[in-house]
Amino acid sequence: MSSVTDAFENARLTYEQHMRTCRQCHADAVPCPVAKHLLRVYNNARRDQLRAAGQ
Repeated sequence: MSSVTDAFENARLTYEQHMRTCRQCHADAVPCPVAKHLLRVYNNARRDQLRAAGQ
């Protein structure tokens, strides 16, 4: 695996794990600030992966 793919998978797994375990995200049914940050990191990693695949 390339480092771009590794970064994407790591970001995805971190975000998904947070969403499963965060009490605030479950209690409010609204993503907490950490979840919003992790989603931003995940989206950036996904965008980087798409750019790398296109080149």
